[in-house]
Amino acid sequence: MNKAVSFVSPGGEELIVLTRAQYDALIERIEDLEDMEAIRRHEARVAAGEEELVPAEYVSRMIDGESPVRVWRDFRGLTAKELAAKAGLSPAYLSEIETGKKDGSIAALKSIADVLKLDLDDLYWNREEKGPSEE
Repeated sequence: MNKAVSFVSPGGEELIVLTRAQYDALIERIEDLEDMEAIRRHEARVAAGEEELVPAEYVSRMIDGESPVRVWRDFRGLTAKELAAKAGLSPAYLSEIETGKKDGSIAALKSIADVLKLDLDDLYWNREEKGPSEE
């Protein structure tokens, strides 16, 4: 059977019989269209400034375990001194957070996230057991 066969059921519904290959091809095309629509929506969010694209080099640095604070700071083009000043922190405290010597208080991390235009979760996405301290 190379062509779809159409017939009317006893209840008056028009039914179509497809081969498995025809059905699989149809499902694949639908999934492709759904993927294309998801890409279009994402591109529209990027164009509207609702999402941003992060180059692979920055993502790789975080995957490799580098401090998300340091990576995002670099991505935003800030020096440690500039970020510390804008976040209301001492440069020494920011350095301790970036090097992992201190977790950083929730208030400090929230200030950093605000300056970097991030959600607080973006600074902790790869941590297993540790979370921000209540300092």
